[in-house]
Amino acid sequence: MAMKTVAIIQARMGSTRLPGKVLMKLQGRTVLDHVIARVKQAKLIDEIIVATTTLSEDDVLSEEAKRYGVRVYRGSSDNVLSRYYEAAMEAEAEVVIRITSDCPLIDPFIIDHVIQQYRDTTNHLVTNVGTKPSERTFPRGLDVEVFSFESLFDAYHHATKDYEQEHVTPLIYEQHQHNVSCYDNETNYSQHRWTLDTPEDLKLISEIYSRLYKGEHDFYLEDIIRLFKEDPQLIEINKHIEQKVIR
Repeated sequence: MAMKTVAIIQARMGSTRLPGKVLMKLQGRTVLDHVIARVKQAKLIDEIIVATTTLSEDDVLSEEAKRYGVRVYRGSSDNVLSRYYEAAMEAEAEVVIRITSDCPLIDPFIIDHVIQQYRDTTNHLVTNVGTKPSERTFPRGLDVEVFSFESLFDAYHHATKDYEQEHVTPLIYEQHQHNVSCYDNETNYSQHRWTLDTPEDLKLISEIYSRLYKGEHDFYLEDIIRLFKEDPQLIEINKHIEQKVIR
């Protein structure tokens, strides 16, 4: 019998570079709405939880998530690791999928592929982001991490550094460095940035949605790549944006 697999989408209104980005609109629907709708298309996920904070500014986000029919867990604003652990505990998750709410192009097929690789191995964690930047093969913004509840439990009880608590999985990588595997794409698309963190990112993603979204989430990685091949100037919109580092 398959273990209960729960996708936890971390979300909050606060953002240093683009405040309120989670509820910004893309073709009339919020970013959070799009993320949830796309994650719901994954066939190997049993439940979706939006994990937000207890801050009053996130009340609106909590209500928005409930409207989309998913469970909401509210926890620490700074210790995201504890928020994940407590949400997973409440849901009785055995396998946890980590997804962030600033990825409105998240691909359900990739989510399922990463989950399947996790099921087919004895790894504590499987990811498509690579264990270091040079290993990334997918665009930033399609990030998926799949890990056991046991590894989350261990990280929660041993994390002491701020970055370990803020970013959820660093300690899992450190504790299980020989038991982590990567799901790689055949073609390296790591030069693409499809996450939503700056006004430039919003401009690019809005452009993608305006061209490909016709009321249904029926466009995925290769469809977007095809669009970029047809219009190579798209990559220039946010090419200069640097990703924030963990430490």
